Amino acid sequence: MSAQSEPGTRGAQDPLGAFDAERPPPLELIEDCVHCGFCLPACPTYALWGDELDSPRGRIVLMEEAHEPGRKLSPTVVEHWDRCLGCMACVTACPSGVRYDTLITRTRAQVERHHPRSLSERLKRRAIFALATHPARLRPLLPLARLAPALAGRGGTIGAVAALAQGLPARGGRTRPPAVTPARGVRRARVALLQGCVQRAGFGAVNAASARVLAAEGFEVHAPEAPRCCGALQHHAGDARGAMALARTTIAALEAFDLVVVNAAGCGSTMKEYGELLGDDPAWAERAAGFAGRVRDVCELLADEPRAPRHPLELSVAYHDACHLAHAQGIREQPRALLRSIPGIELHEPTGGEACCGSAGIHNIVQPEAAAELGSRSARAALETGAQIVAVANPGCALQLSAHLRSLGHPLPVRHPIELLAASLEGRQLR
Repeated sequence: MSAQSEPGTRGAQDPLGAFDAERPPPLELIEDCVHCGFCLPACPTYALWGDELDSPRGRIVLMEEAHEPGRKLSPTVVEHWDRCLGCMACVTACPSGVRYDTLITRTRAQVERHHPRSLSERLKRRAIFALATHPARLRPLLPLARLAPALAGRGGTIGAVAALAQGLPARGGRTRPPAVTPARGVRRARVALLQGCVQRAGFGAVNAASARVLAAEGFEVHAPEAPRCCGALQHHAGDARGAMALARTTIAALEAFDLVVVNAAGCGSTMKEYGELLGDDPAWAERAAGFAGRVRDVCELLADEPRAPRHPLELSVAYHDACHLAHAQGIREQPRALLRSIPGIELHEPTGGEACCGSAGIHNIVQPEAAAELGSRSARAALETGAQIVAVANPGCALQLSAHLRSLGHPLPVRHPIELLAASLEGRQLR
């Protein structure tokens, strides 16, 4: 390995080297990696650059070195960890069951506590969390962002944000589900629908469609205003304490329901990890583990014993796997089964459709150049299928794919699978 954690003075006092004692990446998990290389072809950043240190096993070696007494975090090492999308394709590919998801999230939390970022980088991350995780703040800004298409052609962070904003549905933030949607027929369960932050502010129609479909399938759906955010963006970006605070708020708000239903892949994967996230908190560990066990992705739940009759939709659909659905949650067949249950749907699989589109939480804002290359690849793969519409089960992926379909001159509609199912159950064509 060519880039190592730099020697420092902390090690004499701190046997953890560059890491502190607050939830470091565990050595026992690091040592599960046998460096076989199966992760290499699955890793998007290794595919982009061919650098061993931008592969999962290379990043794990850097984590192991950072544990050595006397180490400190160098900018070079942090850059390799920052470049990771956290897509978890390596978790799927690994034959040894290495928990890279736990390793990278814990490592990023250490980075945010111990690595001095530049002022501009600190301000950028604070602005993202201050806006994106607060739907009441984000919603009024979205129409303004759509009015600035000229900025979308610029490079860097401003251009990336402006390009993404162009893909927001015109009425996305003004559509909301009712507080309670009664079940049709015999009630199967009383469920809470997480409205989320970005989903609520920009894709409220997905929440409304989710409530209608769940009710049609026999679920009593509650869509409370709280929580404002589940903590997924912070969790994936290294703000562990912020993520923990939002996890506690989410548990307290929704734990009384039979199930908690999520329609954003990143949110669902984080909420299913609450047991690990709060596992060292004696006041919350048991509650968090119990809560995590009752979280269901909407496609995961609805694929089981469908009831409501479907009407035809004559559509050719390319399905793109959201990484935090396919890799982090292992949910691949259920969304496809839902789409295939709609008469008239012709389902297409883009080449490399499980490869990350470059959205990855806040990655396409803090690493815009690499994210743009991945986004363009995914958009081209979807176009090559000849489909009329692209389906994906995560708001960040929807924005990323929309931006790059537009940049290629083919602005295909990008919809959540649940929107297609809602149109089928209601006997209407998508607009």
